[in-house]
Amino acid sequence: MPHIFSFCDYISHQKRYSPHTVTAYKKDLEQFNQFLLSDFQINSFSEVNSSMIRSWIVHLIENDVSTRSINRKISTLKSFYKYLLKNGEVENNPLLKVVTPKTSKRLPVFVGESEISDLFSEVEYKNDYEGIRDELILEFLYATGIRLIELVNLEIGSIDKNNSTIKVVGKRNKERIIPFGDKLATKISKYLKEREKVNTKEVHLFLTKNGKKIYPKLVYRTVNYYLSMVTTVSKKSPHVLRHTFATHMLNNGADLNSIKEILGHANLSATQVYTHNTIEKLKNIHKQAHPKA
Repeated sequence: MPHIFSFCDYISHQKRYSPHTVTAYKKDLEQFNQFLLSDFQINSFSEVNSSMIRSWIVHLIENDVSTRSINRKISTLKSFYKYLLKNGEVENNPLLKVVTPKTSKRLPVFVGESEISDLFSEVEYKNDYEGIRDELILEFLYATGIRLIELVNLEIGSIDKNNSTIKVVGKRNKERIIPFGDKLATKISKYLKEREKVNTKEVHLFLTKNGKKIYPKLVYRTVNYYLSMVTTVSKKSPHVLRHTFATHMLNNGADLNSIKEILGHANLSATQVYTHNTIEKLKNIHKQAHPKA
């Protein structure tokens, strides 16, 4: 394809890569191009999406290509798509949702979407202050992805009902604005009415039944108790709901940079862990979805 030749010319003459590196890049791109033609009948790099690239990774794994070589090939694709974007040949970068295989890194535990649905539709919460508060705590953690300590320190003034946003103070006192939907807004309003019966002077949003600011152990116990009703995941902590928020956002089409901003990560590399399809999961998806699997 002409784009491969122009890219190789670019890295050879402008970037001054060695002939050996240029040859390796060219070979990687030709292999990827051949895979697109044979498996997806695609003849344009602008039609490529992240799922196709993940399928290629599975294809390489099943052909016993080493992790090191796969990482190099993905690095080639990243450089190639940066070049295509720079020259206006493509509108989107499909590599943003692709992470190179790292089998040694522990992957985040998350709760499935059906189990989260059960958490908010099947579980019965007491219709008193603590029950309403506990349901809101779970909804807040899942709907916004905030950290445990951020939730504990939330103040009533942090909520902007008109714009449906909350202001969160994260690590290194860095502030960020997080949007929320109608479902969370309704539960906030319901909770605030009950909260007035407990304490009207305390600035913090979430309080104990005695009108004091909640503490991390209370939140942890609450999350663990209710998650135990709907899931068997190994960990049932507030941070698992943060992982779940990010995973579900990514699975439903959110881009990594948006998730990064909402989570308050300093670097995109911290967010990329949520593109955590393990090798076995990738294989299963590939076998189920691909006609030639």
